Amino acid sequence: MSLRDRKRARTRQALIDAATDLFERNGYDETTVADIAAAAEIATRTFFGYFASKDELLFPDADGRVEATVEALANRKPGDRPIDILLQALAHAGDVSGETVSRLTTLRLRLIQTVPAVRGRALQIQLDTERRIAAHLAEAFPDQLDDVGARALTGAFVGAVSGAVQAVLERTGELTPAARQAASREAVEVALAPWLAQRG
Repeated sequence: MSLRDRKRARTRQALIDAATDLFERNGYDETTVADIAAAAEIATRTFFGYFASKDELLFPDADGRVEATVEALANRKPGDRPIDILLQALAHAGDVSGETVSRLTTLRLRLIQTVPAVRGRALQIQLDTERRIAAHLAEAFPDQLDDVGARALTGAFVGAVSGAVQAVLERTGELTPAARQAASREAVEVALAPWLAQRG
């Protein structure tokens, strides 16, 4: 990574951190792009070189699952099935890692529940992610999945994981990050039990 790329990455992270602080302290609707830029010590105009809007700050790695799926497909072994690819992508994307229970993730969940604009953005991202993943799976497994089957499998998988993680985050409240992580893994395993059983 070049010096310029490292600087951009630091500025991008500074914006995410500043937005997280401000959203938690002042509220989402009460926080402006100008507030976030000032907290990150950049010009408001510069903000838009990193994010198109303040809601994008809540979903900084929206392409992570798609990229993880493409990588899992590129590295698949003979005999791997579509569900195996989705499980590999899930692990690679960090959905059951520390990111699942990060401060930003917890904040995002709360805002999805309470701010209609954020809820709409989350749904848009999820549907787009499912569509893109399904297209890659259908292309890679034409003998097993058509476009309808690929969308059904991907939608069920993503919905199960998202629902399990959301339930855990709602239930665990003030538990430590380690405890939340363990609970998230347990919930994901329960949600994916039918698919995991098929692997055996």
